[in-house]
Amino acid sequence: MTEVKRESDMKTVVGTRIWKSKLVAGLLAVVLGVVVLAWPGPSILVAATLFGVYLLTSGLAELFLGFTLPRSVATRVLLVISGAASVVLAILSFRHFGDGYAVLLLSLWIGIGFVFQGVSATAAGIGEPELPGRGWYIVSGVVSVLAGVVVLAWPFDSIAVLTLAAGIWLAIIGLTQVVHSFQTRKNLKTANQTISAISQRLAA
Repeated sequence: MTEVKRESDMKTVVGTRIWKSKLVAGLLAVVLGVVVLAWPGPSILVAATLFGVYLLTSGLAELFLGFTLPRSVATRVLLVISGAASVVLAILSFRHFGDGYAVLLLSLWIGIGFVFQGVSATAAGIGEPELPGRGWYIVSGVVSVLAGVVVLAWPFDSIAVLTLAAGIWLAIIGLTQVVHSFQTRKNLKTANQTISAISQRLAA
């Protein structure tokens, strides 16, 4: 029973870190998505800064999870690579490009960032059967990959159209991550209650 309790405590630590990081990233994505959608025709510099903030924050969160989660080496390496790529793309987004290439380059940074984060989340969900909130990891990952593919494949001719499409996807990704965080928290509570009930029965 001690071994089961130790494993339960480990899952609680992992799950707590996951749901908190997903909640923060999700709320940020929703807020940025709403801001972008409510701000028609922002300048390229403003749009690049907003999307750069999202990529930077989510990238740092993935780096933190990659270095601190007690999961398999493959999952941690994937999270670190995805997080580092997101940080690099965020820095590139903060740069102000010439008008002729600004929309194209910004759409590339956003699309690649979405794809990297989606692939890492999906791979983590598939490769880690005991990962808390595993199913929602896969769902949020697939949604993020779809967002990246759409942004990369769509020939945007203006910053207004790009921000509209990316803003919608940001809001969708954010809502998915928020639901993921609360579902993971709920699963953790249920698991802890089950372990506590079993422990009390054995102790009686």
